[in-house]
Amino acid sequence: MKVSENYRENWESYWRETSDARGEAIWDADPSLTSAPHSELFLPYADTTRPIVDLGCGNGTQTRYLATRFARAVGVDLSHAAIEHARRATDGDTPEFQQLDLTDTEAVRALHGRLGDSNVYMRAVIHQSEPAARPSVAGAVAEIIGFRGRAFVVELTSDSRQVLSRAAADPDGPPPKLRRVFQHGLKPADADDEEIPELLRKTGLEILADGETTLPQTEYLADGTRIDLPARWFVLARAAAG
Repeated sequence: MKVSENYRENWESYWRETSDARGEAIWDADPSLTSAPHSELFLPYADTTRPIVDLGCGNGTQTRYLATRFARAVGVDLSHAAIEHARRATDGDTPEFQQLDLTDTEAVRALHGRLGDSNVYMRAVIHQSEPAARPSVAGAVAEIIGFRGRAFVVELTSDSRQVLSRAAADPDGPPPKLRRVFQHGLKPADADDEEIPELLRKTGLEILADGETTLPQTEYLADGTRIDLPARWFVLARAAAG
């Protein structure tokens, strides 16, 4: 199931109206708070001589960090505008970025064919995907890692909804960066907690390790508290046959 045109346009419009300034997107946290600690959890399982593909890379902040830990880093995103942000912010030829719809099975296979079995980093993509498209997004993880790659997937949990609801309930309304998310029709924390691991298993992936974490945002509540969204992380591999 491919994404709807409405969903695609919501993301295009969001990134078109986002500047190149670091942290303007609410999820554009510094790598020291996100991909750096995630790498420490992931590296014991991953072959760093293989490429890593950052699925849903946005403006490429995390991809650029991952390029310092893996031999090659490729960031992909549904939005053309996001990829343009990423390319403008990147000096030289590393990492590389391309537009890719994770529900386009042939395009995902072509990427795997170009890179071979690779590692995957995916931060908060399934939870906000359209329900009908989520199996294809999970399937893209399995396709890209093949038999020798590994994946690190982190997704918001249902507890995030309470945090977001509290932020939105402020008398002055949601803080500006969160307001923009809602204005563009994006739906964070939309998946149930058990849905994501089940989707991953159904694609033939095995959970090697998992745990609880938070995803720090670049926005704050009215009292000055940073918005940190509860999440769960998974290290994944292709399940052994039989």
